[in-house]
Amino acid sequence: MAKKQEQQVCELCGRDVQNLSRHHLIPREEGGRYGATAELCQPCHSTVHLKFSNRELAVTYNSIPALQKAEPLQKYLKWVKGKRIERISNSRGKR
Repeated sequence: MAKKQEQQVCELCGRDVQNLSRHHLIPREEGGRYGATAELCQPCHSTVHLKFSNRELAVTYNSIPALQKAEPLQKYLKWVKGKRIERISNSRGKR
């Protein structure tokens, strides 16, 4: 019998997911290589980097509470909470 994969919780959306990825709260390119990290599901990780520049992440949105309160993420967070998706494909459009 196959072993059931253990569920993990995304620190941003709070969903139970199979895989998490490490998000540097201050991006590596902004000096956060050895700084604090958070475990995010792929959809949240992709969306954070789609919505914010590395500079914005480093200066304004460098904690989970700050990201959870960020106005540009509110519609996404409300939407994703009820979804069972593990992966999404975001592409950065023109700002």
